[in-house]
Amino acid sequence: MAKPPQKSSKSGIDRDLIKELAKLLEETGLTEIEIGHEGQRVRVARNVTVAAMAAPASAARGPAPAAVGITSIAPIDPAKHPGAVISPMVGTAYGSPEPGAKPYVEVGSTIKAGQTLLIIEAMKTMNQIPAPRSGKVIQILFEDGQPVEFGEPLMIIE
Repeated sequence: MAKPPQKSSKSGIDRDLIKELAKLLEETGLTEIEIGHEGQRVRVARNVTVAAMAAPASAARGPAPAAVGITSIAPIDPAKHPGAVISPMVGTAYGSPEPGAKPYVEVGSTIKAGQTLLIIEAMKTMNQIPAPRSGKVIQILFEDGQPVEFGEPLMIIE
């Protein structure tokens, strides 16, 4: 027989539901999730920097694919870096044109403005993301196949 939901006597909140939602955040890499049922709403969110989120995800899945990596150079706040390449859309980011193929760029790659850096799949369409400027890739902030959000930093070019 199923265990009844464990509710707090003061607030009437289902603790098991919150635990399930937190687990779902970890599994999907999302930063927040909200659901509503029978007039009640539950929102679970976490504050995560992109660099901190990428490290545990790669440890949980084993070694990171060769297509992307995270550099061990001094930590950089991606949101404030002038060379940050920002996601122009919501979708799934891929570092190579197809599974098993050579990545578009790697940490240390010298690139030219307009060169394809990655692709983002959105609504079953593969969108090539071009380099906004020439330079050297010093940090890649996503994992191959990772969901990305609009405005999320994807890599840093210096």
